[in-house]
Amino acid sequence: MSATLEIIGCCCPLAASTLSEEDAEATAELFKALGDPARVRLVNLLATADGPVCMCDLIEPVGLSQPTVSHHMKKLVDAGLVAREQRGKWAFFSLKRDAVDKLALVADLKEACC
Repeated sequence: MSATLEIIGCCCPLAASTLSEEDAEATAELFKALGDPARVRLVNLLATADGPVCMCDLIEPVGLSQPTVSHHMKKLVDAGLVAREQRGKWAFFSLKRDAVDKLALVADLKEACC
């Protein structure tokens, strides 16, 4: 998991004047984690929540089975976008604010556009 956190740490803005092969690969891994509509919806649910969200509260809104939601949440955790906290038998998830800020920076194309 620490290797994945390094991926997020070394992403470069897409509008950077040059993008190394390493930066391009790290950025692609970050976007790959969001490459599924269910994961985007899960990130949206976490982004609009007031605090950590129980796994049990993520299943119905996305309309997927618990094992499928668990799979998607693992991908988001492994990518370093989401934090997982075990509370008894339940897992609670929240967005990692620094990772989301990095994602916003990576996707910022204002300088390169138009």
